Amino acid sequence: PPWPTGCWPCCCCCWSWSLSPAALTTAAGRAGEIVCFPLCFGSGLSWEPRSRTVEQVHLRCTEGSLEWLYPARALRVVLEPNLSSATHTTVCIKPASNFQGANIYVERAGQLHLVVSEAEETWLRHVSCFSAHPPQRVALFLQASPQRDISRRTASFQYELLSNQSTASPDIQKMALVEAMCRPCDDMELLMAICSSDFVVRGSIRNVSHDPENHMSQVEVGVQKVYRQKNRVFQQDEATGEWRGPIKTLLRCRVKQGAGDFLFTGSEHFGEAWLGCAPRFKDFSSIYQTARERGTNPCEFQFN
Repeated sequence: PPWPTGCWPCCCCCWSWSLSPAALTTAAGRAGEIVCFPLCFGSGLSWEPRSRTVEQVHLRCTEGSLEWLYPARALRVVLEPNLSSATHTTVCIKPASNFQGANIYVERAGQLHLVVSEAEETWLRHVSCFSAHPPQRVALFLQASPQRDISRRTASFQYELLSNQSTASPDIQKMALVEAMCRPCDDMELLMAICSSDFVVRGSIRNVSHDPENHMSQVEVGVQKVYRQKNRVFQQDEATGEWRGPIKTLLRCRVKQGAGDFLFTGSEHFGEAWLGCAPRFKDFSSIYQTARERGTNPCEFQFN
């Protein structure tokens, strides 16, 4: 559809469509969410050179990205999706690998707190998370760094708003807390996982690698069947025709390579899959069939 009128040039504009619940789930990823295009793009070159006005944009999606070319002066970014039903929210932002030209602050009680510094390379490799409390709006403040020339710089980042998450520690481990429980799921957790996870795939473990510096592990999965995925994390190799994809988890979970087929479930954040429940497929089949016979399965699962 055409862009709605009255939107900022650098704005993530959203609008509702009249869709059935099934179609809405396909378009937005979750039934009941607003359908939107979560891409915000703008340039500091379009601003008046003598103006001291702080430009302001509003992002109305629960996840998306912002790209600010040639950062100049300052930009205030207000995150205001419909989270009226959430009591607490975790906001996570991930700077692009080529982030340059600005620092990112979060506004809290009228004060600015540094979240991302372009001068600190380690900050640019991590996801930063912080708490918010609806109905107060979350506001980020991007302050452009002094520049002597007009060389191309881009301050870009992705963001996600997560409802009802623990916010005791502002790092990616809190974002992945539910996904990486570091213990086997019980039967009910497993049955709920196949209903609510961002991805559900059947496959085997091809390799496990560890990153001690970032406290992460990555599981390379050879996929037999993709039942559901939010993004294209699991893709088909054009050369071999094999489906495969990476799944991340916390290093402390001590994931090891094992033989056999598993059912991998979990959530996707910033285009990456995070491990949730991962039972052996034969164990899952037995648990699901028993629950279905008793009428206790929370959703239907199609094996074929």
